[in-house]
Amino acid sequence: MIISIASGKGGTGKTTVATNLARSIGSNVQLLDCDVEEPNAHLFINPSFEETETVFMPVPEVDEEKCTWCGKCGEICQFKAIAVVNENILVFEELCHSCGGCWEVCPEGAVTQSGRELGVIQKGHSIGIEFIHGKLRVGEAMSPPLIKKVRSYQNPEKLSIIDAPPGAACPVIASMKDADFVLLVTEPTPFGLFDLKLAVGAAQMMNIPLGLVINRSDLGDDNVRQYAHQMGLPILMEIPFDRKIAEAYSQGEMLVDVMPEWNDRFQGLYYNIEKLVKQPGTILDAGIDCHKR
Repeated sequence: MIISIASGKGGTGKTTVATNLARSIGSNVQLLDCDVEEPNAHLFINPSFEETETVFMPVPEVDEEKCTWCGKCGEICQFKAIAVVNENILVFEELCHSCGGCWEVCPEGAVTQSGRELGVIQKGHSIGIEFIHGKLRVGEAMSPPLIKKVRSYQNPEKLSIIDAPPGAACPVIASMKDADFVLLVTEPTPFGLFDLKLAVGAAQMMNIPLGLVINRSDLGDDNVRQYAHQMGLPILMEIPFDRKIAEAYSQGEMLVDVMPEWNDRFQGLYYNIEKLVKQPGTILDAGIDCHKR
């Protein structure tokens, strides 16, 4: 099963939920940090990294001796990453989406593949958890290809937990695609609700089952809960605004280690996600304490 943990808004607690959920399950689980622009799950998991891989993205390279400046490569490119100006051909690698159209349509075979470094992927383990994350190259704007590469290491024999980036744009879609369940982490504030609605809309377009975790649940107002009720979205966990939780986070400690009662609550969260995946719309087990109380 693949669980993608997203939010729509940064700072809601996705990494807190993802890391503690993985730790509470403890074995036969993968944690993939797809927030490649600012990965931080490793600060809590503390994995021993065993392998580092540099990832390259295919981009066009032009042999000007073969080029006849016909312009077909520029015509097919929807992102204006390659253009013919008089008898010069210009390549803008940062705009390229690696569709391959330019080298496929070139009648002279003048356009071939080159590689542009996107970033690195690191793989390791920590107390039964297989951990994989990507680190985008500084200054790089194209994160979805690196996210897809991270996800290519998903093991179908294991539970895969994905820590998605914030927002509701292409990087989040790449982190949600083909997931069995999307767990949205939000906060009871106007900003939290606004961005939650965007994330819900994105997940619903992909027809993926949804559930909510409300972090810092005893702050703000009740509008997030009202929205969840209107949309039929189950609230699977509430995490209070607790100084002890905040101190543990600031020191890179796991909630399930500092407050052991949360281990059972995160296991209950996973149990209810399993039920919702197997039987959408099922009534959740009220005996499983995965709320804050």
